[in-house]
Amino acid sequence: MDAIHRATLVAAIVIVPTVAAVPALAETMTIEHASGSTEVEANPETVIVYDLSALDTLDALGVRVTAVPDTPMPSSLSEFSSDDYEKVGSLFEPDFEAVNALQPDLIIVAGRSQAKYDDLSKIAPTIDLTIANDAFLEGVEGNARLLGELFGKQEEAEAEISALETMLETLQGLTEDAGTALVLLTTGGKVSAFGPGSRFGDVYDLYGFEPADDTLDVGTHGQAVSFEYIMEQNPDWLYVLDRDAAIGREGEAAQQLLDNELVARTKAWQNDQVIYADGGLLYLASGGVRAQKALAEQVLEALKD
Repeated sequence: MDAIHRATLVAAIVIVPTVAAVPALAETMTIEHASGSTEVEANPETVIVYDLSALDTLDALGVRVTAVPDTPMPSSLSEFSSDDYEKVGSLFEPDFEAVNALQPDLIIVAGRSQAKYDDLSKIAPTIDLTIANDAFLEGVEGNARLLGELFGKQEEAEAEISALETMLETLQGLTEDAGTALVLLTTGGKVSAFGPGSRFGDVYDLYGFEPADDTLDVGTHGQAVSFEYIMEQNPDWLYVLDRDAAIGREGEAAQQLLDNELVARTKAWQNDQVIYADGGLLYLASGGVRAQKALAEQVLEALKD
């Protein structure tokens, strides 16, 4: 897919040596990002991360962070739930007192925490790594390169990007003849569908599946659908996100909700071609370079079976 070869930085970096009071030179990077422009000293030490996609990428690059939100974590990021990391509020609401106490060198926001950019930037240098749905892969790779530059992990970033692109190219080779797919999200006993260009459109836009319905609303919450709709679309593959499980909320599991006589009539159900996505990664951290690779690998393994 051409998008794989069009990766561009979502934030521009300009490195400016700044003379300090001592003979050594400190590098300052001017980063243009989704919410403005911020000067950040290279290799910041005390780092607060409110976005789990950024946390996923930083962890893949081997960058140590100081503080994270108190929130359910994907299994790959479970270590950040421990007391080894300070907790500074939720994904949506920072604990400003805790942030101030840490005197951070850098704060990273995106997506769910983007609305708090202005408030947090009054405390410490803050960058917004929000990724646009219509340039998702470019955003994932651009953020990885940006963080690699900022923390001196350029080689690690390029290795992660290369591995992701190889995975996607392999996957696209298998989806050419795989038939149609339909992306579903279940929550609170209800079902929504997502089409190309939506927040969960990777199945079509990156993996290469033909959409069972290319007229779906691309809004944040998808389009509410019925079991009859799923039966009528009759996809070859179902790709399912259980939102309740992803955020640790009690509710009817996606497997149980979809196990009914209408969905059972679809080619996907009859041929055991239903993929239950890693909800923690897809719902909370899909913009991370390692998370994106893991999600693609899950689909690749299903296609190989």
